[in-house]
Amino acid sequence: MALRQVLGFSDGELMRSDCKPCSRLMRQTAGIFTVGGSLGFWILCRLHYGPRITVPRSLRWAACGAVSVSSSTALLVRLFSPECEPQNIATYDKGK
Repeated sequence: MALRQVLGFSDGELMRSDCKPCSRLMRQTAGIFTVGGSLGFWILCRLHYGPRITVPRSLRWAACGAVSVSSSTALLVRLFSPECEPQNIATYDKGK
């Protein structure tokens, strides 16, 4: 699924064995950006609604921000990270 080979950024070699596997890299990136997305969308909600803000509305915006930002960054990591090329996934990712 990695676009690096299609765009010509990859030569198809295996990565070093001490690098993080793709699944762990995606999980960590999504976890970090979940917090950032929820805080960012919560701020946008506060700016958009001003004094009309309610707790359920702000929580809904924060949840939507967390889901959208974390999933989009995990997808970008999957598409453009060298660890997520097919030969590296086949070699280093352990199926659970």
